[in-house]
Amino acid sequence: MRVVFPDGTRVTASALRTKPDPSVQHEYGLYLDPAWDPPWPADWIDWPDYGVPSDASSAVTLIEAAFERAQRGVHVEIGCIGGLGRTGTVLACMAVLSGVPAAEAVCWVRTHYDPRAIETEAQAQWIAWFAANRSS
Repeated sequence: MRVVFPDGTRVTASALRTKPDPSVQHEYGLYLDPAWDPPWPADWIDWPDYGVPSDASSAVTLIEAAFERAQRGVHVEIGCIGGLGRTGTVLACMAVLSGVPAAEAVCWVRTHYDPRAIETEAQAQWIAWFAANRSS
């Protein structure tokens, strides 16, 4: 699903379990589960299902870099297995980067992406942590 942030930046959010269309090619992917094996350039964040990133500072760097690519018009895909918890959390972090206040980022993602996004309280708290610790 295409997500458009308030600043106009666009990314595609995908769930591996729904078998994304193989004919759609992305220029870059940021994946939150090692089951993804795209033919295009990609990075992975070590991020357990229903959890938060194992290496928070590395995750911040990769999320910021993916968002910067998308801002430049690169076709970026964000994905995990179900497309809700981890993907929703990254989308909320990207919403913060686009200008959404951290306290509103979960609601923004649930309104503009999926009402089930961001599955745990730890993920919601990590978005606030991200907002306080981002480099940009």
